[in-house]
Amino acid sequence: MPALDQARRLLAEYPVVDGHNDLPWALREQVGYDLDQRDIATDQSAHLHTDIPRLRAGGVGAQFWSVYVRADLAGDAAVSACLEQVDAVRLLLARYPETLRAAHTADDMEAARAEGRVASLMGAEGGHSINNSLGTLRALYRLGVRYMTLTHNNTIDWADSATDEPRHDGLSPFGEEVVGEMNRLGMLVDLSHVAPATMRDALRVSEAPVIFSHSSSRAVCDHPRNVPDDVLAALPANGGVAMATFVSGFVLPEAVEWDRGARAYVSGLGLNPLSSAEETRAAYRAFEEEHPRPRATVATVADHLDHMRDVAGVDHIGIGGDFDGTTFLPDGLASVADYPNLLAELLRRGWSAADLAKLTWHNAVRALRDAEAVARELSARRPPSLATIERLDGAARATAPENAARAGA
Repeated sequence: MPALDQARRLLAEYPVVDGHNDLPWALREQVGYDLDQRDIATDQSAHLHTDIPRLRAGGVGAQFWSVYVRADLAGDAAVSACLEQVDAVRLLLARYPETLRAAHTADDMEAARAEGRVASLMGAEGGHSINNSLGTLRALYRLGVRYMTLTHNNTIDWADSATDEPRHDGLSPFGEEVVGEMNRLGMLVDLSHVAPATMRDALRVSEAPVIFSHSSSRAVCDHPRNVPDDVLAALPANGGVAMATFVSGFVLPEAVEWDRGARAYVSGLGLNPLSSAEETRAAYRAFEEEHPRPRATVATVADHLDHMRDVAGVDHIGIGGDFDGTTFLPDGLASVADYPNLLAELLRRGWSAADLAKLTWHNAVRALRDAEAVARELSARRPPSLATIERLDGAARATAPENAARAGA
């Protein structure tokens, strides 16, 4: 049987749990969440990487929808924007109930798979979304948010980012308290975007599995957004899962400098390089016409997964494509329809069906289930934390720069 047909058959039984999709923010930027203008029940390939026909074609069984907030939004503005993103996911769930099913637990994910629907979970991208408030963190959990990425592209008051100047050598004392409270709730700690020191601190502190919702291997492509080998090697002891991303500038070494140049060009035009608006996309196309882009392929991503499996083990890897959160993707991985191409490449490299089922489905579901078990134990003996950043970090607390650099999706 051809590898592509075999991949599709496998995905019919063990579909993809994708760790990160920025469709809600793309809908915000492009149409102000007006789903009549971006009806994802129909082909949206002219505007988006994601729609329901392509989710079906790609064998997606569960999606962590990112309730991302731009790093330059701060304080209550960041909290409000995050709540609006949560509302956008709820709008999607209400409009497409035949396809999308709200999921808050691992059991919900399995139930959605049995029904043939896409389990829809939420992940908050960036700890600035809680405005240094553990009460806000708990409120997001009650609204259905099941992971939080500790930082986005900027270092925040309690955690260092991979793409900004460090101020805490990882996590501050309040940052450690945030991780502990996430463990008590059952919210996964997401270490994509954070500095290696923050990764190591979180692994030291966390009593539950951590995830990397959309990060690849730094040994294969030396980009600060990727995961160093010593951190990958620590995942088995923690039970965590590193979910490889598809962003060309993070997976192909030749594309790293090109990507920096493209972002600088777009920023120089006064545009946000992370925007999915048509004006920004046109600017990137203009840059690409003058500066041909090094092109990643399906094999490029497979190289990352081969290495991540070798270092972390097959029980600790997954997939987090970052669709609708980036402009440039590998050839053969242009949308959510293309996951079968990746599995076919891995089959050709000798990956077994059992290992691919772990990659696509089992590992992510198990990590959430284990986090839920830890939360039951911790919440039985530990009340909600009333700690504040002022009390724990005191005079050591720094004020975040107003215009820190934004360096990656």
